[in-house]
Amino acid sequence: MRITVVVAHLTTILGLSCSFGTDDGAPDVPPDIPAIAKYFTTKGRYEEVNPHLIGDILYVNKSVLQPPSTQCRQIHLTAVIRHGTRYPTSKNVKKMQKLYQLVKSRASGQAGWLREILGEWRMWYTEDMDGRLVQKGVSDHKHLAVRLSKLFPSLISEEKLRGGFIKFITSSKHRCVNSTLSFKAGLTELWDIRDKEFDHAVNDALMRFFDACTRFVQEVDNNPSALTEVDKFKQGPEMWRVQQKIADRLQVPYSTVTADMAEAAFYLCAYEFAIKTVNSPWCRLFDEVDAQVMEYANDLKQFWKRSYGHDINSKSSCILFHDVFSRLDKAADENQSGQQVSEAVTVQIGHAETILPLLTLLGFFKDSNPLTSTNYATQAQRSFRTSRMLPYAANLLLVLYDCGGGDLRLQPLLNEKPVTFPGLTEQQASMPLYQDVKERYRELLQGCDFETECQLL
Repeated sequence: MRITVVVAHLTTILGLSCSFGTDDGAPDVPPDIPAIAKYFTTKGRYEEVNPHLIGDILYVNKSVLQPPSTQCRQIHLTAVIRHGTRYPTSKNVKKMQKLYQLVKSRASGQAGWLREILGEWRMWYTEDMDGRLVQKGVSDHKHLAVRLSKLFPSLISEEKLRGGFIKFITSSKHRCVNSTLSFKAGLTELWDIRDKEFDHAVNDALMRFFDACTRFVQEVDNNPSALTEVDKFKQGPEMWRVQQKIADRLQVPYSTVTADMAEAAFYLCAYEFAIKTVNSPWCRLFDEVDAQVMEYANDLKQFWKRSYGHDINSKSSCILFHDVFSRLDKAADENQSGQQVSEAVTVQIGHAETILPLLTLLGFFKDSNPLTSTNYATQAQRSFRTSRMLPYAANLLLVLYDCGGGDLRLQPLLNEKPVTFPGLTEQQASMPLYQDVKERYRELLQGCDFETECQLL
């Protein structure tokens, strides 16, 4: 009886019945998903990275956690999470409005999708939306909270929450604060907690470290030449071909479709899908080849602005790197001395720009050749793919285990899937000794000082 009530309660609070499944017991049918959805980079849904969630948004595969022995118990979890699905920023809205005006005033043709854009579709995005969390973003975090409580039941539990053993930290941005509130609501609604509220700390030094890193701001963020490769690609043959095909489909002169407009059209398709689960007529402006080019253009931007393109991109995250390891160390020390771990879970909610520099510092998704404007054709099998790494609600989880006799192990997961620390041997890789991980990152642990790295030379 209790199980039935809980399931019914979950279905109600998380709005599952209206999104997934049917009442007559028929199998779940995925919504109308654009063929190009898996190329939406940082504007993609979490469900495209974990397609099993399309049928069951609360599904958890516990077999991904494979500790070396049954003795192993989870003692600490640090979760660095991106905010949920959001509206476009005002900058992107302006580009989308410009494209819409061009289509309304110049496009012609009899294709059904074009008639739909011209006759039925309305530009409903406004500049004041400016990146705020949408309703889908609320459920992204509610659902994630419930899944993580199923994956780590001894750490994310009602008892631990009530006892103050779960700590919440967020960026000051509206979308991050609201994602934090949604994550907490996922847990309080799951356990029907109504007699208590749980605090969160706003900490931009940790979650928006890039704003405070003077060297990054000057040398990369405010320096147009830092993204030369991106500009070259936007003016290169692959992008030009995409622009021509869009112009052909709209029957407008080639000169009217800029690289920015191509990007705006791609994001219109992505936002309509992420926010409203609609396979929008805008998606028909692209085939899969076009989408791969658009994906590469954005990956190139992320690579040079937030990742391996410039050393300071990853070094700007030194402050978060040290924060993560100091929490792990504290949990390890408390556990070794027989005390209760005082912070069982740390939930830190920030941005794609928070997670990517940290993943880069840790050495994840580093290809043998850097991404450049001229090697698109040879990068088809690259591991650096933001569509897979950084959808909305992307998360890096670090789980500390005590396997008995001082045997502490650390398991990394990205988007709820195990990953392996780069540079560790095969037998160490799946759930390495915590000591081996610290040895792997010894130079960074001993150095990587935020103040030093971020000062202008």
